[in-house]
Amino acid sequence: MPDVHEKSLAHPFPVLDGHGLRLRPWDPESEADVATWLRGLSDPEFQRWNTPVKIVRDLGSARDSLRSRAEAVADGTAVTFCITDAATGTTLGHIGVNDINHVIRVGIVGYWVLPEARGRQVATRALALAARYAFGAVRLHRIELGHALGHDASCRIAERCGFPYEGTLREAMFESGRHDAFRDVHLHARIATDPEPTLPVTGSGPR
Repeated sequence: MPDVHEKSLAHPFPVLDGHGLRLRPWDPESEADVATWLRGLSDPEFQRWNTPVKIVRDLGSARDSLRSRAEAVADGTAVTFCITDAATGTTLGHIGVNDINHVIRVGIVGYWVLPEARGRQVATRALALAARYAFGAVRLHRIELGHALGHDASCRIAERCGFPYEGTLREAMFESGRHDAFRDVHLHARIATDPEPTLPVTGSGPR
């Protein structure tokens, strides 16, 4: 059986354009990227719904975190994008497909949006682009999206992008700010044979 981490990208890691966005690689050697990564992971709204295994608290740990992301991209277990505005180049957030298993062709998507970029459907538009790439170039068959129970904005983003709700996973992620307590997760997923959704016109609305 082939290694579950066998690299299986069809071509070098790309820049993706569409829906008014440009998705580019993060650069762990860029001071601006490291500072933005720290700001995104320090945001109270991010921390309310996410508790990373390794907490990012300062620029040093933010750089280490980005370097770990780059290593995952290099070994084929993730694709990771900095979300930027296509017209201005302004950084808006992050989206990645992680824990890629090339044997059963499954990955797990995660994202966050900076506070000043919310209300513009950035996550919706970025998820549409990233999913298209993951189903195409990465040749995934299934992409999963899990979020903490009660995170209604993520529910709406998932449904809008063709990731229907599949069920609730009991105590499948850490409670906010804790590694000793757990909370339930809503599981959404999309498979490669599902129809690609038609996105709403960009305007006001949750992330």
